[in-house]
Amino acid sequence: MTEASVSLRHDLLIRGGTVIDGTRAPRFLADVAVQDGRISAIGDLTGHSAGQEIDARGRIVAPGFIDSHTHDDQALLSQPLMPFKVSQGVTTVIAGNCGISAAPLRPDMDLPMPLNLIDVPANERFTRFADYLDALRQQPATLNVAAMVGHSTLRAVTMSELDREATPQEIAAMQALVEEAMEAGAIGLSTGTFYPPAVKATTEEIIEVCRPLTARQALYVTHMRDESDQVMQALEETFRIGRELDVPVVVSHHKVQNRPNFGKSQVTLPFIRETMQRQRVCLDCYPYTAGSTMIRADRGMLEGRALIAESLPHPECAGRELDDIARDWGVDRAEAARRLQPGSAIYFLMDEGDVQRILAFEDTMIGSDGIPVGSKPHPRLWGTFPRVLGHYSRDVGLFPLETAVWKMSGLTARNFGLEDRGTLAPGKHADIVVFDAATIRDAADYADPTRPAEGIDAVFVNGRLSWQAGAHTGARAGQVITRA
Repeated sequence: MTEASVSLRHDLLIRGGTVIDGTRAPRFLADVAVQDGRISAIGDLTGHSAGQEIDARGRIVAPGFIDSHTHDDQALLSQPLMPFKVSQGVTTVIAGNCGISAAPLRPDMDLPMPLNLIDVPANERFTRFADYLDALRQQPATLNVAAMVGHSTLRAVTMSELDREATPQEIAAMQALVEEAMEAGAIGLSTGTFYPPAVKATTEEIIEVCRPLTARQALYVTHMRDESDQVMQALEETFRIGRELDVPVVVSHHKVQNRPNFGKSQVTLPFIRETMQRQRVCLDCYPYTAGSTMIRADRGMLEGRALIAESLPHPECAGRELDDIARDWGVDRAEAARRLQPGSAIYFLMDEGDVQRILAFEDTMIGSDGIPVGSKPHPRLWGTFPRVLGHYSRDVGLFPLETAVWKMSGLTARNFGLEDRGTLAPGKHADIVVFDAATIRDAADYADPTRPAEGIDAVFVNGRLSWQAGAHTGARAGQVITRA
């Protein structure tokens, strides 16, 4: 776009900031203009004017962050302002992860764990994926969303019992639901074979259910069967599914957990890199040594410290250590965990060295994996992106700020096929975050996990100011993104 073709009048001008454009290119000083929800010009815009102007001198102006791994499916409807995400600079979320999606569901069905973690009330369920996306369009959230259909959800809606392999008829029924979701605009399918609803699913079942992905080159995204002792076998299964379908694969929240496996990222990452030379493989991670999921009583999840985030039968236990609860009740940890079900917990199972190694791996995207329910969620729900920018990029020096921004914007947009998002350039959607590189930090911690991040000046979603100076503006300009 030449200067002569650029209008001198815009809706918004962000003046004097240091632009990090989401491509890993070196930062540069420039003004950024927005018109009709898209970036209209970048450069020295002296002489230009706008209805709204923001002074960004001394600040970084970057693409809005894309959360590559969320469980925000229902929150987008029930908590549409999404303060836990927009407050940290997130403008787009990828929903429908770990085999769990908000559709298709029946009003009369009981939701097995972990499907009920996304908290879909029976009277607000959608039997078709198209209806779910239509509801998001009719009741926009603050953020953009690209959504996947979940394999565990498909099993739950199709099968009478989940602790077995699917029959050919059930596989055909699930495949038809995947086809409907693809037609409606789902960007892919996710699995969660680690979880009880899908543990009995065979590799062949998954491949057949996913056949509709191939024609559209939609994504296969997975919380693998094992992220512990059998992590290499789980990676091999994941890559085989991608090859059989000839589609891109995303390894969700890559990790190696439990003490005997500490350091194993030195084995998994070279294997992933080697596989990337032969097929399309992506991965994401979150910047913490603890994960969070449904309360489990199996030995592998109870080897380290566990903190209860939410318990439906014992809400008074939120925020307490599992060890302390077990001691008070006079039972062992496994029995205490069983009594606390259903609910969610935070598990400290990873090594900081592995977390840093996976974060620093060139192709790793950033995803929060936050669960937006309960009073004591994992702090990653509120702090993931500022933690990468502040702690890991600035303080630890794991990678330059340009790389950090790319890992949460341009790289993610490219891998998920989000057209005209993830970078700052004329014509792109105006998803923009303005932040202070010197002070940005995650304020949320395990004791106080819902504190908003510090150092975020302003967040724009499709050109609308949505967060400024620590407060939500009330704007709900999010859009539903379908695969390009």
